[in-house]
Amino acid sequence: MNPLSMTPFDTRPRLNFAPEILLRAQDVRVLLLDVDGVLTPGDLLVGEDGEQLKRFSTLDGHGLKLLAACGVQPVVVSGRDSPALRARLRELGLLERSVLGRSSKLPGAETMLRDLGMPWERAAVIGDDWPDLPLLVRAHLAACPPVAHAEVLARVHYRTQAAAGFGAVRELCDLLLVAQGAYRGLLEQAIAGD
Repeated sequence: MNPLSMTPFDTRPRLNFAPEILLRAQDVRVLLLDVDGVLTPGDLLVGEDGEQLKRFSTLDGHGLKLLAACGVQPVVVSGRDSPALRARLRELGLLERSVLGRSSKLPGAETMLRDLGMPWERAAVIGDDWPDLPLLVRAHLAACPPVAHAEVLARVHYRTQAAAGFGAVRELCDLLLVAQGAYRGLLEQAIAGD
């Protein structure tokens, strides 16, 4: 008999979040997220012909898929729009739940929340700059990456350790999954290969 088959795999989560932030996150059912400076590092790479290139983290993408599978709806609210962004959102299954290319984010966010039947008390928001402030101040859980504008940093409940475009969104997804009681089961399934 293989000695490894007799020893169960260690499935204990390694994440730790402060109890007060987990309590705040328990009732969240929708995550509104910015793109540039949150889902991406915030760099705008523009080619000679004006084509925009964006860098996305696969960690963030997987976190958003896990979150959606557990009943927390991700919604993208971005002041910019581009073919690169639309391609990534389509790949993640989020294009239909996106508000793109609007300088004022609040009307689009409120329409999305209304369509989902969700009040602000059920919403988490992650953003990094002034255009995100109207959403952040209304959210039950407001978050930002570690490099965000000072006015944003002063108004959030949670600041990720991971940088924008390098797992900041995944960290917030993990926090929400822990708060929902879904994280450990998902981790066990992943370790089991399910």
